[in-house]
Amino acid sequence: MATPHFWHKLHLHRSQIGALAVLTVLLGLQPLSTQAQKKDRASRGNKGQVKSITVNNLTGYDDKWFHPGFYIAPNFSRYKIEQSKSYTNNIGTNRGVAANSIISPGLSVGFVADVRLADYFNLRFAPGVSFITRQVEFLPAGYSPADSIKTQEVGSTQIDFPLLLKYKSERRRNTRVYLVGGVKPSVNVGNRRRDPERNQLRAADSDIAIEYGVGLDLFYPLFKFAPELRFSHGMKNLLIPNRDIYSSSLQSMKSNTVTLYFTFE
Repeated sequence: MATPHFWHKLHLHRSQIGALAVLTVLLGLQPLSTQAQKKDRASRGNKGQVKSITVNNLTGYDDKWFHPGFYIAPNFSRYKIEQSKSYTNNIGTNRGVAANSIISPGLSVGFVADVRLADYFNLRFAPGVSFITRQVEFLPAGYSPADSIKTQEVGSTQIDFPLLLKYKSERRRNTRVYLVGGVKPSVNVGNRRRDPERNQLRAADSDIAIEYGVGLDLFYPLFKFAPELRFSHGMKNLLIPNRDIYSSSLQSMKSNTVTLYFTFE
C-alpha cells in the first residue's frame, strides 16, 4: 500500500488548519474575554478610592443539572486515503495514477443537551446536520499537463450524533477552559451529485469517528458562549469499490475533519 504525499501548493495540511483555527480563536477571544470578565471585584486606587466594581455572571449556572443550547460550526474536511496495489505496481510506467486528498470547507448546525455528572464532568449530546464536501485529485504519471488532473468530489448531507464527555476546569471569574472527547456516529441522508464526471467516486452512507477538542466557556449575563476547536478521525473505510479507475486506485478512504464550534447555552 502507499499513502499519497500532499505536495500541492494550494492544499492545507491538518497541522496548518489546526494552527490557523487556534490563532483565529485566540484573536477572536480577546474582546470576548474582556467583555465576559467585566467588573468582577472592587478595584481600588493608591488612595483607597474605588475604581471599579465587578460581578460574576450566571452565578448559579453550574448548580443546574441540565443545559440546552445550539451551535454553528464551520468545518474543514478531507479523506485520509491509502492507494491500492495498482498504484505501486505502475510506478515508473505511463499507467500510474496518483491520488491527492484536498481539504474543503463545510458547515454544521445543531443542538446541545448538556447533563451535569459531577463537579468537573459533563455529558454532552450534540445532534446536528453537516454539509460536507470532500475532494480527491487523480494525477496521471508525470503530473503534466495541468489539464490531465481529474478531481472527484463527494458531497454529502449527514446527520451527526456526537456523544462527548466534558472535563472542565475551575471557573475563574467569568471564564474557564475545558476538554472534550468521545465518539460521533454519522448517517448520510443525501448525496449532492451535480456532475457525472466529477461524482464517480462513491462513499459509504454511515461512519463513526473518534472526536476530541478544547474549548473556552465565557459567561455573560444572559447566556454562556463557548468557542471550541474539535478534531474528528473516522474509523471506518468509506470507499465503495467500483470498476472505474478512481476507486480502483484506492484501497482505503477515511474521514478527517477539523471543526470550530460556536456554542450558545
